[in-house]
Amino acid sequence: MLFCLSANHRNTEFDVLDRVSRSADASPETILTNHDFVRGAVVLATCNRFEAYLDIDEPLTGGAALAREAVLDSLGPLGDGDVDALRASAVALSGDDVVRHLFAVSSGLESMVLGEDEITGQVQRALAAARARGATTPQLEQAFQRAAHTTREVRATSDLGAAGRSLARIALDMVDSRVTDWADVRVLLVGTGQYAATTIAALQARGALDITVFSSTGRAERFAARYGIRSAADLRTAMVDADVVMTCTARYTVTADEIPDHRPRLVIDLGLPRNVDQAVADVPGIELIDLELIGRHAALPELGGRGAHEVVGSHAATFAAERDAAPAVVAVRGHIQTALEAELARVKDADPGADATRAALRHLAGVLSHTPSVRAREFAAAGRLDEFEAALETVFGLEVARRAAQDIDIPRAAG
Repeated sequence: MLFCLSANHRNTEFDVLDRVSRSADASPETILTNHDFVRGAVVLATCNRFEAYLDIDEPLTGGAALAREAVLDSLGPLGDGDVDALRASAVALSGDDVVRHLFAVSSGLESMVLGEDEITGQVQRALAAARARGATTPQLEQAFQRAAHTTREVRATSDLGAAGRSLARIALDMVDSRVTDWADVRVLLVGTGQYAATTIAALQARGALDITVFSSTGRAERFAARYGIRSAADLRTAMVDADVVMTCTARYTVTADEIPDHRPRLVIDLGLPRNVDQAVADVPGIELIDLELIGRHAALPELGGRGAHEVVGSHAATFAAERDAAPAVVAVRGHIQTALEAELARVKDADPGADATRAALRHLAGVLSHTPSVRAREFAAAGRLDEFEAALETVFGLEVARRAAQDIDIPRAAG
């Protein structure tokens, strides 16, 4: 059974998300090592979202409750108050609800900024990280891979592709009224990750020409050369000339001590955990904009949401039908394959046409398997899979093992 625990900007206070991001060391292998009933895990942590997707044993008495505690236990040295807050606020999903949620998250429909581009890559990187640790299962792999396919169709068939906006762009929209000409603004960017690249694109789209980047990891010079901007080796020194400071890093926190003077500056904190200490807001001349403030301006649920949600729902239903039909499809193909192997054994290698005969038989086996496979998915989607399985038993004497669906690959539809 698939399970998901989701703490995000919609259900959890930003202060709690901030502390979870700072303190949590949850990793797929941590959850797997400590809990035998967890078969696989993928952990997704973004600037305003912490989610754990688990594949757990079924049936499992109290499975959802145990899975929730497994995730919470893995969060490291969080205070009891924060753990209790997560227990009360984070949403727990199971079964098909997990698939639909994952597809919606990957498509940007659950983001602070509807249709944001960055989340899709973050979802797939979470899968890759779990795979590298040996923490995925066929069910998780199939769900996350189908999520990527769903996202592509959402963006191709709805207006989210055109309207998709990032947090950086929303933040810049908020401050546009304060800026007469972005070409005259000196911008300091803290961070060199993927989100920093998105931020540069958003700044340059507005005409920003003077952009400097600082990185605590020493990657600023190479990053700057790649994007045609300047680099800085010391943050406080770089602050002297900056009019706008934008932070998007998980590895550094700007403190009040690094503000060199009281000249007016706009500081935009796009990080969670926070990249800017709250004391910075008290420094004279500083106007601080953080994710909590951005979130109040970023909710745009009417922006193409209905059509996009319909695409997500359709893909989730198809995924469920293919999963449910998989044992029946495997049974049919296995039955035909057994008959094929028996016939191939009768073909003599000495026969000049043996290779052509084998190829023809294999093609015939594929043709015979196709229609029953399609029908199995159609009956599953219509809630009539029991009828299809009964027909298999009546016609071929095949008994379908339903529980095997957890451990086999979902057969892909032709085309």
